[in-house]
Amino acid sequence: MRKIIFLSILSLSLASANACEICGCGLGNYYIGIMPHFKSKFIGMRYQFHSFRTRLTDNPSEFSKDFYQTVELWSGWNIGKRFQLLTFIPFNFNHQVSDEGTTNLSGLGDIALLLNYRVFESKKNKTTQQLLLGVGLKIPTGRFEIEPGDPDVASLANTQRGSGSTDFMFNALYNVQVASWGITTNASYKFNTDNKDAYKFGNKISASSFVYYAARAGKTGISPNAGLLFEHTEASKLDKEKIDLTGGSLLQAAAGTEFSFKKMAVGFNVQLPLTQDFAEGQTKSKVKGMVHITFAL
Repeated sequence: MRKIIFLSILSLSLASANACEICGCGLGNYYIGIMPHFKSKFIGMRYQFHSFRTRLTDNPSEFSKDFYQTVELWSGWNIGKRFQLLTFIPFNFNHQVSDEGTTNLSGLGDIALLLNYRVFESKKNKTTQQLLLGVGLKIPTGRFEIEPGDPDVASLANTQRGSGSTDFMFNALYNVQVASWGITTNASYKFNTDNKDAYKFGNKISASSFVYYAARAGKTGISPNAGLLFEHTEASKLDKEKIDLTGGSLLQAAAGTEFSFKKMAVGFNVQLPLTQDFAEGQTKSKVKGMVHITFAL
C-alpha cells in the first residue's frame, strides 16, 4: 500500500487532550498524523502522548508535572473522486502531579469530523501533486466540569476530557512527490466557541512541512520522514475576558517512519520542541509521540 505522508499538527479538537498547568495551550490540539493513501476506506488505532512541566517563577514551590495520553479510533472514507471524510474518536487519560496533589481523569474526549475536498491531483512522468482543502467540526462529547470562579480555572480547564464547546476547523494540504522523494505542507486554523461556562479556548494557527522518502524492501514499504511543525495559540477567555498566562507559540522538529504490508500499515512519530513561549517561560512543552496501526478496507 503506497503511503502519502500527511504529517501535521492540525488543531481540530481536544482529542489528544494535551494540557499544561498555566498556558492553556495544550487542550484543543489534534494531531492528524500519517494518513494512508487509500482507494476506498480505512480504519485504525493510534496511541499518542505529550508531557508538560511548569514551575512558577515567583513561587518555585508551586509546580506541575503533566502527562497526557490518548487512545484513538480513526477512520476515513473516499466519497466519489473529490471528497474524503475523516472521523476521530478519542479516549483520554490525563495525569497531573502538582504541589496540590495528584489528579487523574479519563474517558471519552471530543469527537471530530473533517471533510476534505480534492482541488486537484496530477500525475506526470515521475511527479505527483495533490491539493486538498478541508473544513471540520469538533463535537463536545467529552465532559467539561469546572468552577468558573476558581483561581486555577486555566489549569482545571486544561485537564478536562473535553472542551465543552463546538469548534470549527479549516485546513489546506499540498503534497508533491518526485520519484521516491516528497514534501508535504499543511496549514490550518481552528476557531473555538464559548462553552456553557463562558470559557473559550484560544483559537489556533498551525503549519507544518515534512520531507519523506518512499522505499521498498521486498513486499514491505518503508517511508522515513522528518520535518518542522509550528503552532500559535491565542489566549483563552472567561466571560469574554482574557486569562493571564494562556496561549503561546511552539516550534518542533519531528521524525518518524512508516511501514506498509499489503493492506496494513504501522508507524511512529516523535516530536521535540526547538523553541517555545508559554506562560512567560514558566511552562515547558516536552516530548510528544505517536504510534499507530491502520488497515485499508
